[in-house]
Amino acid sequence: MHNKSVRVHSDEVAKATHDALLRRHVKIEDIAEIVYTMQSPYNEGLTIEHCIQSVERVLNKREVQHAVLVGIELDELAEKKLLSPTLQKIVESDEGLFGVDETLALGSVFTYGSIAVTTFGHLDKQKIGIIEKLDTKAGESVNTFLDDLVGSIAACAASRLAHRMRDLEEDGETFAAIPPKALGPKQKKKKEI
Repeated sequence: MHNKSVRVHSDEVAKATHDALLRRHVKIEDIAEIVYTMQSPYNEGLTIEHCIQSVERVLNKREVQHAVLVGIELDELAEKKLLSPTLQKIVESDEGLFGVDETLALGSVFTYGSIAVTTFGHLDKQKIGIIEKLDTKAGESVNTFLDDLVGSIAACAASRLAHRMRDLEEDGETFAAIPPKALGPKQKKKKEI
């Protein structure tokens, strides 16, 4: 049952998401590098700063935040051997037929349309940038969910840029005309006291 008296403020959820990524050694810049690799051949004037701002905007979406928090939590529980025995083995080994990690990541990708979906599929197969490091990391780390979540965030940010580029083209402009901050998170209005 939904308890309407308990509300988690969006700032708290956003901070928890950023903290979880940092705890897992994933920086916004790492994800932005993937976005830049994917989009720079198609977008004149695109900079890494544009990509960083697009990633930040994606990370402001609740669906993305929730997926990141759940996925990272499951990876961490697996590292601590706190999952039920069968699930523990599946998650810990990143079992090939276990598609729940992709399903969780894909849920937030749908928000950004078919370009994001196809980009996510490409990243899931090609393992670009930090995704490859997370996917092949040996030892005590479990990144079964995290590698797919990073791919999801990158796919969404790349899709945002692709759609924005179309708008710019229609106006006869390129990303060179857009300050990166214009692509970033909306600034909240300050409350007057």
